[in-house]
Amino acid sequence: MLVNGQSFRSIWLDTEGVTVNIIDQTRLPHEFVVHSLATVEDAIIAITDMQVRGAPLIGATAAYGICLGLREQCTQNQLEQISRRLVSCRPTAINLQWAVERLNTLLDKHSPKDWLELAYKEAAFLCEEDCEVNEAIGDHGAAIIARLWEEKQQKGRVDILTHCNAGWLATVDWGTALAPVYKAAQAGIPVHVWVDETRPRNQGAHLTAWELKAAGIDHHLVVDNAGGHLMQNGMVDLCIVGTDRTAANGDVCNKIGTYLKALAAADNTIPFYVALPGSTIDWSTGNGVKNIPIEERDAEEVLFVQGRSATTGIIDRVEIAQQGTRAYNPAFDVTPAHLVTGLITERGVAEATREGLLSLYPEKK
Repeated sequence: MLVNGQSFRSIWLDTEGVTVNIIDQTRLPHEFVVHSLATVEDAIIAITDMQVRGAPLIGATAAYGICLGLREQCTQNQLEQISRRLVSCRPTAINLQWAVERLNTLLDKHSPKDWLELAYKEAAFLCEEDCEVNEAIGDHGAAIIARLWEEKQQKGRVDILTHCNAGWLATVDWGTALAPVYKAAQAGIPVHVWVDETRPRNQGAHLTAWELKAAGIDHHLVVDNAGGHLMQNGMVDLCIVGTDRTAANGDVCNKIGTYLKALAAADNTIPFYVALPGSTIDWSTGNGVKNIPIEERDAEEVLFVQGRSATTGIIDRVEIAQQGTRAYNPAFDVTPAHLVTGLITERGVAEATREGLLSLYPEKK
């Protein structure tokens, strides 16, 4: 995507082809900072501290994390240790485990002397694949937006509500939930996005709104609790969100608050779609509501907010509750499949059922 007229991906190799560059998402929207990862420890910190976030990008970062780790250590035991450390960074996003297993499966077939070169090639291929997959998701999702535009007789605009950030910053490029928006806009369809602020880390305010502004797409930032009101008053045509893990039965795990949006959409007969690459489907989990592990993050994310002072211009954290207040911070919730209108994948749109998913991924039977 373009940032101030320059093309960027969210992760890329430096010119020497060794260290890995990322956009530090903890500094957005007020500062655009490129951060360099030189060691596996750097990659672990980037994932844990959410300098990178979004399931596909976490997977890509983990793949390059293995590359960086192999520059320091190159035995079977050491590879296993590197892999365990990376997988344990964040428990909910399945792409993290998927990417680590993908590289391990490849390396297990070859001699350790060839691992480093093979790992870098596979990580680069994984990133290219991610871009192609997300663009395909965009094409399939844009077709849904186009149908709604036709139903409106090409009058007004198509109003889309999204929660959290599932744009190009959450992937290598294009995004998942925002890819259909970008594609629809490119096709000349007037789209408008209601952007949930997404407490407690404000990914909607900090990242999604920043992306949409950079892309020149009409949008408004709204508080998380405004979605139901907007739907009741006919101000939303459809909801599109991403997911960090989708169970085999179609249950979807996404940023905390997604479930409430799905309930409001169902109550107001508004289509609720989830956009995801096939790598985000956890075929080993049959029921997401019961079995997807939910990451609990530091209470300080709830008790403090980060922003730029209107008076000094300094970026700082502000405490919003009385000292000593306790907070509980589950990072995700699970939306049951029956609330999901459809799953937008790179292979097409599936019903949110095991049968629907298997119709697109028959090799998983």
